[in-house]
Amino acid sequence: MSHYFHTPTSDQTPHEVRAVIWGQEYCFSSASGVFSSTRLDPGTSVLFRLTDPPEDRPARMLDLGCGFGPIATALARACPQARVDAVDVNERALDLTARNASTMDLGDRVRVYAPDDVPADAQYDEIWSNPPIRIGKPALHLLLTTWLPRLTPQGCATLVVSKNLGADSLHSWLRDQGWSVDRLGSSQGFRVLRARRSADESVIP
Repeated sequence: MSHYFHTPTSDQTPHEVRAVIWGQEYCFSSASGVFSSTRLDPGTSVLFRLTDPPEDRPARMLDLGCGFGPIATALARACPQARVDAVDVNERALDLTARNASTMDLGDRVRVYAPDDVPADAQYDEIWSNPPIRIGKPALHLLLTTWLPRLTPQGCATLVVSKNLGADSLHSWLRDQGWSVDRLGSSQGFRVLRARRSADESVIP
């Protein structure tokens, strides 16, 4: 799981990753030492296939665990009025995301951050993520309880999670934390979940 390290120790072997996302063709620069460095990973592919791009509006969005940037850049391209913050603990991933956004002329609306560098008052209309399930349940729960409360009152989080790695238990846990959660669909062993604040706003901080 070297892609979860802050500074990858492996040599940086460059890759090119081609993908079609929401009907648009992409060619990403990638490199070893980041998540799914040689392809658009299956979970993220399912995430895109089972969702429509967000409505274009002056929103602030978050790609949580951005990797080399497919979600962040796709959101920015689909929503020209939006700003997208791309967050990752992996410094190489942040560099690649910034590079890809710049190459696609999205650099003015995609900003990369290490988690501790995100402004404390930042709130998001939408969070999109293929979260790092393999960091373990306690760490994953801490991650989500840190970031989901940054949603605006009408905001939503769209997550893709492997069924075999606990998608259904995560669904239940999110509900127990006070979130309203819908399953948008399932494919290839992955669930796509959408979480919103419950009507009574009883989300546990």
